[in-house]
Amino acid sequence: MTSQRNISEFILLGLSYDQSIQIFCFVIFLLCYVALLAGNLLILISIRCSPLFHQPMYYFLIHLSLIDICYTSTVTPKLIGDLLVERKIISYDNCMLQVFTMHFFGGIEIFILTAMAFDRYAAICKPLHYVIIMNRTRCNLLVLAAWAGGALHSFPQLSMTIQLPFCGPNEIDHYFCDIFPLLKVACTDTYIIGVLVVANSGMVALVTFIVLSVSYGVILFTLRNLSAEGRRKALSTCWSHITVVILFFGPSIFIYLRTPITLPEDKIFALFYTIIAPMFNPLIYTLRNSEMKKAMRKVWCPSVFSKEACN
Repeated sequence: MTSQRNISEFILLGLSYDQSIQIFCFVIFLLCYVALLAGNLLILISIRCSPLFHQPMYYFLIHLSLIDICYTSTVTPKLIGDLLVERKIISYDNCMLQVFTMHFFGGIEIFILTAMAFDRYAAICKPLHYVIIMNRTRCNLLVLAAWAGGALHSFPQLSMTIQLPFCGPNEIDHYFCDIFPLLKVACTDTYIIGVLVVANSGMVALVTFIVLSVSYGVILFTLRNLSAEGRRKALSTCWSHITVVILFFGPSIFIYLRTPITLPEDKIFALFYTIIAPMFNPLIYTLRNSEMKKAMRKVWCPSVFSKEACN
């Protein structure tokens, strides 16, 4: 099927028509985006400039922070800017680019979280073989596989979307270009494409969530055999990972694992995996992690750290 369209741009309806609500959202999301960038850059630089970079868990965390920045930057700056204008316009080409980058970086994030769960499984369930299992070569291969998985997930999505004919209404009831809202304004029967999107995005999210849930279940069961101090440290790390997984996968499954329709609640749920989860990741991974806090003090406050060490 060849693409046929007589429109060159789409109109995004955004989050609300109320001007006062839009101004409020502008302030909130601008602060969230600045906090997101600052927090993830803080983690990225702190790990890269400390010995933690050589530990697999933090090696994956630095990649997660990088992907969080890229992922949310495909949507949030446009959302913030649109809250200040009456007509929220996006060109056809930028819309297709947004579809691709959202699913590309979102797919990478899913597989990075899976790699982090595998790392925790190896550390807690196979402690004697951990160094051999999670050597740097295997870590590099897992990151490479995450990028390849993101590409394999996003290119079919883009291929299906770019072939859709658009010849009528060009208003998208969302704050960014996503596949289900685009299917709603396409000038053709989109049922088959909708099913394929559910099979791709929905099943990837569901299967990955089940795998992660089972792996963390095995990890929590194995903690029975550790000392009290070992359980405390492992639980602190695992609960951080589990919180991130729930914040990201819960809304994703709600949106993509159902019949290909759009609901008013979709925009609210989408905020969780496009802005809220990437913003909270730095807090979740640092507040209860003594090693991370120690590394940050050493990198950003070396004089204070030196005095503490002397004392």
